[in-house]
Amino acid sequence: MIHHLEIYVKDLKRTRLFYERLFALLDYELYQEWEKGFSYRKHETYLVFVQVEKAYESAGYHRKQIGLNHLAFGVTTPHDVDCIRQALSGFVDELYADAYPHAGGQDVYTYFFEDPDRIKLEVVALES
Repeated sequence: MIHHLEIYVKDLKRTRLFYERLFALLDYELYQEWEKGFSYRKHETYLVFVQVEKAYESAGYHRKQIGLNHLAFGVTTPHDVDCIRQALSGFVDELYADAYPHAGGQDVYTYFFEDPDRIKLEVVALES
């Protein structure tokens, strides 16, 4: 089990607004907050978001470089995936919309989109 993940972000305020909305849909709760960061948790696992230092800000992020490709969040049913997609419509940049809901393969019901720093996120149904 993963205990926590820490992600450095370009704009903490924008990131917080984004994840507040997403995590409300996924039943995560605010866990910690301080001047340069915040975290949300579900059960024992939590995600930490920290404002990147100005000196490192320009490097940016791209999921096809070495490092994190994406984060996937499990929900119970395909209906849950559809509801989250609908709730985030117009708020996020959806990825692979032409292949929805099977962009991850014909046997997987999933929704892909990006956060404000272009980190790819996925919501996947655990039941079919």
